Amino acid sequence: MTTFRNLFLCLLLTAGLVAQAAGLSVDASRALIKRIVPAHADKFIVEPLTDNNGKDGFELSSRGNKIVLAGNDGVAVASALYYYLNEYCHCQITWNGVNMNLPAQLPKVDKKITKSSPYDYRNYLNYCTYNYSMSWWDWNRWEKEIDWMALHGINMPLAITGEEYVWNEVYKEMGFTSKELENFFCGPAYFSWFWMGNLDGWGGPLPQSWMNRQKDLQLKILQRERELGMKPVLSAFTGHVPAAFKERFPNAKLKQTNWNNGFADTYILDAEDPLFAEIGKKYLQKQTALFGTDHLYSADTFNENEPPSNEPEFLSKLSARVYEGMRQADPEAVWVMQGWLFFSDRKFWNAPQVKALLDAVPNDKMILLDLITEYEPVWKRTEAYYGKPWIWNMLHNFGGNISLFGQMERVASQPAAALADKNAGKLKGIGLTMEAIEQTPVLYELMMENTWRTSAIDLDQWLKSYIRNRYGKGTVASNADMFKAWQVLKSTVYNGKDIRDGAESILTGRPTFDSATVWTKTRLNYKRADLIPAWDLFVKTADVYKNSDGFRYDLVDLTRQVLANYARTLQVKWIKAYQDRDQVAFKRYSDTYLELISDMDRLLATRSDFLLGKWLADARSCGTTESEKALYERNARDLITLWGDADSPLHEYSCRQWSGLLNDFYKVRWQKFFAETEKAMAAGKEMDVKAFGKEISQWEWQWVNQHKDFPTQVSGNSVLEAQRLYKKYRNQLINQ
Repeated sequence: MTTFRNLFLCLLLTAGLVAQAAGLSVDASRALIKRIVPAHADKFIVEPLTDNNGKDGFELSSRGNKIVLAGNDGVAVASALYYYLNEYCHCQITWNGVNMNLPAQLPKVDKKITKSSPYDYRNYLNYCTYNYSMSWWDWNRWEKEIDWMALHGINMPLAITGEEYVWNEVYKEMGFTSKELENFFCGPAYFSWFWMGNLDGWGGPLPQSWMNRQKDLQLKILQRERELGMKPVLSAFTGHVPAAFKERFPNAKLKQTNWNNGFADTYILDAEDPLFAEIGKKYLQKQTALFGTDHLYSADTFNENEPPSNEPEFLSKLSARVYEGMRQADPEAVWVMQGWLFFSDRKFWNAPQVKALLDAVPNDKMILLDLITEYEPVWKRTEAYYGKPWIWNMLHNFGGNISLFGQMERVASQPAAALADKNAGKLKGIGLTMEAIEQTPVLYELMMENTWRTSAIDLDQWLKSYIRNRYGKGTVASNADMFKAWQVLKSTVYNGKDIRDGAESILTGRPTFDSATVWTKTRLNYKRADLIPAWDLFVKTADVYKNSDGFRYDLVDLTRQVLANYARTLQVKWIKAYQDRDQVAFKRYSDTYLELISDMDRLLATRSDFLLGKWLADARSCGTTESEKALYERNARDLITLWGDADSPLHEYSCRQWSGLLNDFYKVRWQKFFAETEKAMAAGKEMDVKAFGKEISQWEWQWVNQHKDFPTQVSGNSVLEAQRLYKKYRNQLINQ
């Protein structure tokens, strides 16, 4: 008996060592399963997959009445779980709608399923995501996101929470005082642009309690990501230093630069200065002591700031010194660079400049993120980044704007096409680099479907599965109608065509007689009327799918989009009435326009995904004092409206169609605009739009700086509200 017991313990130990050698933490995988399917967790077995030709992969099979999930690490096991939930249980987990109606008796896997990923890296997140979506996240929300990452095959997440804590420690050790750093660190909603060297201090001063909170949060994030087998990308030094640097180090070579978006100059330490490598080394050493390392470091030089010289030799030396700063602290360092600069400033970054910047770093010590490949594959005009490993990314969303949009056909076909292209060089991964999340879930499910395959996705077949998993079983007729609806969506909002990102509604723009504003782009990639048949079919099938969380979200979002589009039709009518000096018609159409805003606000109040109150309450909850709560609320209000101060050229960049924001901000602005227009018409004068713009910007700034509580809980019924608006507006949309 003792011999048997010892043999059993030895086998257990061996299995544990094999799992460890394979990069799999069985305990971490079991914990994830308990979080995802708590009532069925004991029906899953987790095992290591030890021989998969060096590739990430998983196996799915049945053993007795249990499901075996085998993978080389926790991400592979989680992916096996999600594959099983999708394909066998018809379930789905997205930010905007969850269907976890598992059958009481879990279906068996009749034939072993084996999957390998052709991509070594599946990266996730953009610097901007950390503020447009994640500014106020606590551990509970992060835990859900890390699980989502693992289920969707992500193994290379950008992990920059708490970076400000590290910099504070480094600069304090260099002798900088709290006073000298007060105007350096920005407010919590603006760290994406602080990290990239675009701004200092805006939205601050930053409390020490925030830094401490974020440091503790980062420790939890990294522990969870690593135990699941992910390799987080941490940050490195790119030269951004406090303004006080020039007083403390008067001989330092500093470049004064400006982002040109209404903010003060920032200071960049020249890579030629000996202090550059010294500070870079100090930073990585401190960061590693606090957070550990997986040897992947994000560093983006000249993000939306042009270098002082386009000489290839200058750019080559600069790049070599940035990398050397990493290498001195970590000989295994790999520089992960966002390729955004090659897209956003293509006039500067021609072939000699790009090649010089990249060639200065060893090929195995740099990875390029082709940041918006679904729209413009930069790899095709850079000879696949001149031999560097690179990653195919979908960017998709800018600023957190709410808009149905996407290049669905490209996302389904182009990763596989690049994989098969002999000119694609060292294509090593795929990823998601959106500026914001928690919207348009279909695009993210579709993109990550590429993870475990080498062939293009059959979009029609995939959509049928997506509909089944998202909405539930339905009927033969309702399923057919839903498929027709998604064919309409595929050919309209998700057809991509030649626009970079989703169109916004004119109602979220600062009031104007024009068809668009600087950041409120209203150009659609389809005719408004062509979207209506999808709305017809969603409303028609609402009684069948009304218990589906995903359907309710999609019904609200589609209704929102149809009405947001209609705002432009109404605008054209009240503009014509103004031009004709028809005060009666102007009053009628402007009142209808305001009523439309209120109707949209009421619709969006039925979903927590669209609540301003939640965004503001989450911000205030991060504060430990009333003054901190007020500061964070101001940050939260500012980012999604003015972005900066009253004269900000970025106003509306991050506009959101949210309940609370529509009625309390956008509608009030339009009311004021219409009132001034009516006065001008009555007086026989032209409306002074420029004067109104200056006046309303002051009102907007007041709105940013006030406190008001908005609902944090939903009100109303999504299906009933959508049906009400359908009856009210459907006939008005026929001739738009």
